This record gives sequence, C-alpha cells and structure tokens, in this order.
Amino acid sequence: MRRSIDDHPFHPDDLPEGAEDASPLSWAVAISDDYDDSEPRVVLTVEEVGRPGAGLVFHMAPEHARRLRVALRDGLVEIGADPGS
Repeated sequence: MRRSIDDHPFHPDDLPEGAEDASPLSWAVAISDDYDDSEPRVVLTVEEVGRPGAGLVFHMAPEHARRLRVALRDGLVEIGADPGS
C-alpha cells in the first residue's frame, strides 16, 4: 500500500530575500508498507528542483514521525508562530 498525504512543490516565493545559499526544495509526505516486514511507515521525500529522483527519502517508524512532529511544533513556537493543532 502507498498513499500520498501531502506535498509542496517549490515556488520561488518560498525562499526569503537574501537566501542565495538556500536550495529550492520540494517535499512530499506519504505512507507505505511496501517492506519485507509489512509495517506501515510515514515517508518524507525532499527533492531539489531540477533533480527528480535524486532526492532524499526518509522512511519513518511512528516514533520517528512523532519526534519530527514535536520538533517542528517546537520550532514554530520558538519563532513565535502558532503551532496549530
């Protein structure tokens, strides 16, 4: 089983002014259980624009996905943004 959850194709407005050293990246989140153990995992793919198939794919067990979720929430709080629900 594979199912897409969300993705964000890069748009030039995503980079802040003065971010000449930042890479234009797109991301996608999916779920998959296409492994020998048949355990479902959250899959995060990050690709540089213009380099399809050369991105990084992170297959996360639930505890890793939760840890990433908490880190993203904490980062939002740290910059004074609403972390959402």
